[in-house]
Amino acid sequence: MLADVAPHPTPAWARGALMTHVPAAVGASVPVSWSRHGTKIPDGAVLLSWRSTSNGATDVSAQLGLASGEVTLALWPNLCGNWVRIVHPTLHEVLGLHAAMSLAKDALRLANHLLDAR
Repeated sequence: MLADVAPHPTPAWARGALMTHVPAAVGASVPVSWSRHGTKIPDGAVLLSWRSTSNGATDVSAQLGLASGEVTLALWPNLCGNWVRIVHPTLHEVLGLHAAMSLAKDALRLANHLLDAR
């Protein structure tokens, strides 16, 4: 769970923590799995990476996996304390928006297919 791994450094072999679902409740558990360096972020998943700064804060970044590649979703520099509460709303909203857009794309593809079949 993200809250369990966030206080610790990312393992050297890992690119970051991969998540495909973020519950709406800020205090809810967010399931994660470590992603190895060199692996692609799956379409619709978010990869969180973090590192400690010299002043004891944490720099957090999020990458969104898309069918066409990966994009930087957000950067949160110099977060202090439990930073999971800060990044949670963005992760929840983006994953929900991606799911909705994927559904709309599939519905449009089906509608076009049905029109072409006439």
